[in-house]
Amino acid sequence: MKLTGGQIVCESLIKEGVEVIFGIPGGAILPLYQDLPRYPQLRHILMRHEQGAAHAADGYARTTGKVGVAFGTSGPGATNLVTGIAAAQMDSVPTVFITGQVARAAIGKDAFQETDVTGITLPITKHNYLVMNASEVAETIKEAFYIASTGRPGPVLVDIPKDVFTEEAEFSYPESVNLPSYHLPQEADPREIQAAARLIKEARKPLILAGHGVVISRAFEELMQLAEKAQIPVITTLLGISSFPEDHPLSVGMPGMHGMAHASLAIDEADLLLGLGMRFDDRITGDLNSFAPNAKIIHAEVDPSEVHKNVRATAPLIGDLKKTLRKLIPVVEPKSHEEWSQRIAELRMEHPLMRPRTGGALLPQYVMQALSKATNGNAVIVTGVGQHQMWAAQHYTFTQQNSWVTSGGLGAMGFEVPAALGAQVGRPGSVVWSVAGDGGFQMTMSELATLAENNIPVKFAIMNNGYLGMVRQWQDIFYEKSYVATHYTHNPDFVKLAHAFGIHGDRVTKEEEALPAIRAAMEHPGPALIDFVVAEEENVYPMIPAGGAVAELMEEPV
Repeated sequence: MKLTGGQIVCESLIKEGVEVIFGIPGGAILPLYQDLPRYPQLRHILMRHEQGAAHAADGYARTTGKVGVAFGTSGPGATNLVTGIAAAQMDSVPTVFITGQVARAAIGKDAFQETDVTGITLPITKHNYLVMNASEVAETIKEAFYIASTGRPGPVLVDIPKDVFTEEAEFSYPESVNLPSYHLPQEADPREIQAAARLIKEARKPLILAGHGVVISRAFEELMQLAEKAQIPVITTLLGISSFPEDHPLSVGMPGMHGMAHASLAIDEADLLLGLGMRFDDRITGDLNSFAPNAKIIHAEVDPSEVHKNVRATAPLIGDLKKTLRKLIPVVEPKSHEEWSQRIAELRMEHPLMRPRTGGALLPQYVMQALSKATNGNAVIVTGVGQHQMWAAQHYTFTQQNSWVTSGGLGAMGFEVPAALGAQVGRPGSVVWSVAGDGGFQMTMSELATLAENNIPVKFAIMNNGYLGMVRQWQDIFYEKSYVATHYTHNPDFVKLAHAFGIHGDRVTKEEEALPAIRAAMEHPGPALIDFVVAEEENVYPMIPAGGAVAELMEEPV
């Protein structure tokens, strides 16, 4: 059966189970768009910016476990995707980006809207392709989805010249892929599994560090079984949040730069760390020379390049995390660590996350606590990057699996609006809250139009302090309060802005207004926005300076 290259793309996406595409058309990709009406199985959501399309595909992928898909045209359409592609790469999110390219005869001639997008994205994709013949489209799409979703997931870009979309070729979708140079990790070495079990048996102060890999591999039950069988307290990294219920007695919280003080101090005292699906990044370790000085390390990780990269592992367990834990759990002996659990409880009491305060401006920490209470910890929380991200991580009690979506590795401001859109599309039955900073929100707030147009019922909680809050905090602490280019003196009226988009809007300035406003937003059937006017110069504590040691931990001033 002969089809055009564009039709082959659509047929291939359907074969891969794609249901939703986020994108914006343009000249080079227009032939593909003209084929979309033939395929009603493919829902296309017209975004307002390609960065939004990329982040929406990311949010969709994280909440569903499926591959997220975004389209963009050549030149600026492709380059606008770049931030979202980089975010997906840093956080190991399975995504496929399909871009149009100028016609084959024009490539290399500086044609209108020609950009070497495969060259640009080479460092920020798991793999990318330039498809020069319609006969290669189906095989390329098959490979792209396979690469994006297997091993350590990540983004794959497929660039297709305009005339390849219109060229005809025989369509036959391959049943399998043959990639001799692409090696998936084998199962963890049985000898290392036994070594890890011995380390757990010998440990008196063990800790689990659960990372994003637990969420990616859907190893929630296995993590629970291991923690409960050996009674090992569980710490979650920023991207590991929602891999373990935070109302569980073994839950410790998040460590690191803005993590809970007691969690960081517990790592300092631990004699064994079980790093599960995490990469020991700088926000967790700080000064590598002083990180976990008394601990042996078990590192379970699907990507061999991450093992021994930052921290030397005593027992490396390389392989799919879910399979690794299923091999480890049976050989781990039941154990109790009452003294160690009591010690962590003492650290928690001695180092409270927040000291009681009364009066004054609305505190963002209280807003997060009210949001947690109103949703019973069951909402999907999507954040951007900065102070609001840390307050959400600290003060929202996550009880639902895979309910936390944030830009971790890249730290992309503006992620919070379109990623929440994608998350809601992926989980239409869930309550999705986008916790946003006033700065990051304004970077991608044009996607409110997309939400309103498609009646996607995301709820927004804007922490409006009139500053680029985290940058201002650094200027406060490290630059002698020299507040350069961080103060927004003319923010829009966010409530009027919501109304302009046809969205429910509300403003909260007092603590007693927060809970009713949150509940009213949740009762509203469509998208809703709350402008929380919070304390302007509130800082996030605890804080360990970048590259610092736990000994340099700064807690909330008395």
